[in-house]
Amino acid sequence: MNWSVVWDNLDYFLWGAFPQGPLGGIAMSILLAIGGIFGAFWIGLAAGLMRMSKHLWFRLPAIAYIEIIRGIPLLMLIFWFYFLAPVLFGHPLPETWCALVAFIIFTGAYVGEIVRAGVLSLPKGQMEASRGTGLSHVQAMRYVILPQALRNMIPSFVNQFVSLTKDTSLAYIIGVNELTRAATQINNRTLTSPMEIFLTILVLYFIICYVLTSISRRLEKQLARYQARGR
Repeated sequence: MNWSVVWDNLDYFLWGAFPQGPLGGIAMSILLAIGGIFGAFWIGLAAGLMRMSKHLWFRLPAIAYIEIIRGIPLLMLIFWFYFLAPVLFGHPLPETWCALVAFIIFTGAYVGEIVRAGVLSLPKGQMEASRGTGLSHVQAMRYVILPQALRNMIPSFVNQFVSLTKDTSLAYIIGVNELTRAATQINNRTLTSPMEIFLTILVLYFIICYVLTSISRRLEKQLARYQARGR
């Protein structure tokens, strides 16, 4: 096995041509995942709360968004934004932005279900006790229910971030220079060590996901200890 091609191009695997050129490699994958989960959190938070609303005109759009997006493959959503952008804006958007928007919209639907499950996991007496103190429904949700529910959701958010980190490899298909595309470019340029190249990106993905999964396990244990002390 010839690992020299990996060592000679390690910087390209990690951050692409940056700083002389555009950012790429694993740095771009992580940046897409961070941007995706950050944007998805706010969309998912709104969608999850709207889905639990008693008002039909709030609940129906949230249900439609969550169920439709969860029923669409992410790859199709990436293609949809990539080819729809020129129609909407009159000119193509950068591939990175198309991929990022697709990640946010797609992940937001799953975050919405995480939010709904987190709120529903709390005892109903929490809301009743909050309303009994004179708080409105919105105030009770903001100051009492959501802080507790969001704490319980942290492990699920981390797991969703792990999943999104792996899903960023799909951005390769529209030309985003994330880790998978960086490896393909190196392989096309050298044509000597495809096994070593793709084994390298496998290890890099594994390291990132293993670290994030380990963080999730620690958070779950800390949360379990916190809840045990609360009892």
